[in-house]
This record gives sequence, structure tokens and C-alpha cells, in this order.
Amino acid sequence: MAEQGIRLIVGLGNPGPQYAGTRHNAGYWLVDRIAERAGVELRADAKFQGLLARVSGEGGDLRLLKPTTFMNHSGRALAAVCRYFEIAPEAVLVAYDELDLPVGSLKLKFGGGHAGHNGLRDSIAALGSRDFWRLRIGIGHPGAKEQVVGYVLSRPARSDLDAILEAVDQAEGCLPEFLAGEYQRVMNRLHARA
Repeated sequence: MAEQGIRLIVGLGNPGPQYAGTRHNAGYWLVDRIAERAGVELRADAKFQGLLARVSGEGGDLRLLKPTTFMNHSGRALAAVCRYFEIAPEAVLVAYDELDLPVGSLKLKFGGGHAGHNGLRDSIAALGSRDFWRLRIGIGHPGAKEQVVGYVLSRPARSDLDAILEAVDQAEGCLPEFLAGEYQRVMNRLHARA
């Protein structure tokens, strides 16, 4: 029997043109790709502190969200949307950049900690739960801890960008399985790429 499907996909990132092409916005890139393929427009909604869209399908509505607060306050938008639309944490997928995965790899997991990711830390605190799905989009590691901030806030080399965007395409291609709650099938598809 399938589990509950995803009803909200949140892409973590930083707002503004100066951050648009940076590694830290990989989560935004996924939400943008889903919206583009679904033919919907993300619109600013002040009450949610984010850009929101609705994708209607056979299994019901899917909401797409890009918080417009900075990364370390991402949870405000996430919690507001969940409260308003009565979406349980278990039906939420948060997509974000992951330093500890090779460039262009993907890992889907349920629950867990924040592993130092500020957007995830704030999301857990605002939701009051760790029990949501996470899609980690590999951006690689610069090699030294003191280089991390500059690395995530800079634009990837063309080859890295291509690998990350290919991963985003792969994840977007799993949307029917996400909506149906077929998480093991998604893991089999995405993790096999690594």
C-alpha cells in the first residue's frame, strides 16, 4: 500500500538576483523546474512570505513554495503554508543543497537532523517536527570548512551546474511517484544515479 503522497514541495534558497545562480539555491531550482513543466506561475504571497503555486492533479493539489526570507528563516514560510492548507509534515518535501554529497547526486530521506544546514534547522524549528521528507541535492564540498560560506554563495562552474541541473531534471521526473507516496521507487531511481 502506498504511503501518503507529497502535498507541498519547498525549495530552499536565498531571494534576490545576486543569489539566483548560486549553489545555495539548488532547492529553488527544483521548484522552478516543476512549476515550468507544470505550466504554473509562482506568485508572491505576503501572508506566506514566499512564492507559491498550485499544481492540480488526479490525486489532489500540490503546492510549490519558494520562501522569500533568507535561508536561515525558511521555516516561517513553510510553517505558514502547512498551517493554512492543513498539510501534515509527513506530506512535505524540502529540497536543498547538500555539501556532503558529490555534485549532481541526489538522496531522498525521511526525518533526521539538520546537519548544520540553516534552512533545514529553521524548518524543523518552525514546523515543530523532523518528520518530513528531504531531497538533498549534491553540490560537493570545497574541501575546507572556512571556505564553505563563500562556496555555497558562489556560482558553480559550468560542468557542476550542468550536473546539478541534470539532477534537478531527474528529481522533477519523479513527481508522479512523489505524489503517489511511492518513496521507495523514487529512492531506487535517484540513488542509482550516484
